[in-house]
Amino acid sequence: MRYLRSWECDIKEELKWFKDSFSIFGNISTTQSAKKTKDIFGEALSPKECVSRIVSDIKEKGDDALLFYTEKLDGVPLSPEDIRVKESEIEEAYNNVTSAFINAIRKARENIRRFQKHIYQEEITCLELEDLSLGVRYGAIEKVGIYIPGGTASYPSTVLMNAVPAKVAGVKKIEMVTPPRKDGTVSPERLVAANEVGVDEIYKIGGAHAIAALAFGTKTIPKVDKIVGPGNIFVTLAKREVFGYVGIDILAGPSEVLIIADDTANPEYVASDLLSQAEHNPGLPVLVTTSEGLASKVKREVSKQLDTLSKRDLIKESLDRYGLIIVAKDISEVVDISNELAPEHLQIMVKNPEAVLNDIKNAGAIFIGEFSPVAVGDYIAGPSHVLPTGGTARFFSGLSVNDFLKKTSIISYNKKALKGAANEIITIAESEGLDAHAQSVKIRLK
Repeated sequence: MRYLRSWECDIKEELKWFKDSFSIFGNISTTQSAKKTKDIFGEALSPKECVSRIVSDIKEKGDDALLFYTEKLDGVPLSPEDIRVKESEIEEAYNNVTSAFINAIRKARENIRRFQKHIYQEEITCLELEDLSLGVRYGAIEKVGIYIPGGTASYPSTVLMNAVPAKVAGVKKIEMVTPPRKDGTVSPERLVAANEVGVDEIYKIGGAHAIAALAFGTKTIPKVDKIVGPGNIFVTLAKREVFGYVGIDILAGPSEVLIIADDTANPEYVASDLLSQAEHNPGLPVLVTTSEGLASKVKREVSKQLDTLSKRDLIKESLDRYGLIIVAKDISEVVDISNELAPEHLQIMVKNPEAVLNDIKNAGAIFIGEFSPVAVGDYIAGPSHVLPTGGTARFFSGLSVNDFLKKTSIISYNKKALKGAANEIITIAESEGLDAHAQSVKIRLK
């Protein structure tokens, strides 16, 4: 992990470098991905260029392009009949998970449902004035697509965190896309989770081509109205590419945690939380503290705990490339650094957490105290773990039931109310050169 003392460096420049390195708007391409794009497209492309080609092909060629990219990018040859998960596959999935897993999924489902119902945007009463009425009607989006990553983990929790809020909102149809394994199957954990929360259709596709299929529809996959869920840079760029044809939730990049801790924090706990974030690879683990003593203890503890973990090599790579410990001058600077980075997950482990919390402006989710690790939010607490990353917590919020609702304004004026507002309407309309707008009022007042 990199180790910085704020008074020994230009901390603003260091933070800028850190943010820029993980921006979803960059064109960073690994040697491996560059080679793969050259094999497919005949030239090495940036992620943005690659996504544009894929989205355009899916829009134009539908299932043919979808199957082509599934084979070329995922290494899985499928036929059109294989794309949708069959009922028999879901039934078989239950035979390949434990009863403890099913019980855990059900408990998490109920916790998420309870919290999402609690924050559901209630219908507000109309603003009734003497001669007019103003109101808002809320209604659920009809068709939603949820993206569930594959890769090195199964992510049944992400199924819950996307689908349960949609169900609570009243979404009529949920389509799930998720990358297949090399043998053309989907992990039983994902299938069981999807069935337990009422996902309507499951498709064995991932990547940018899955996002494009949901956005434009193919012969096999119906188009949706909104796409939600996290993914890699190609998935995120594809969501940005199709935005406007469909709605999206947020643009999410690599997962991240920023831990604010003082000398009262337990270094074992802090180290374990940094390691759990690094397990994502890329996962961005950051500790900001006022205590040199704690920073040193955490470094030692990270090395000690790392040796006990099954994914130690992957985690070490993530720590070496992305891990960061910053020792700041005082708690005020700690808070400034946190607000500047606007982390996806913010953990506060200090003697007086409320004093720090009051000054936090930007964070996707905040975890208070030494017994609130990010894992409780990832799996069981209730708020969705689909959160803004890469500094976008400055303007994005985490996914919730209310992201699946549309708001429609309802306006009702009688003749007296229109007459009372007519002069102002006509004046503004005519100032904009829109005579027909003004005339639509005048004609009603003759």
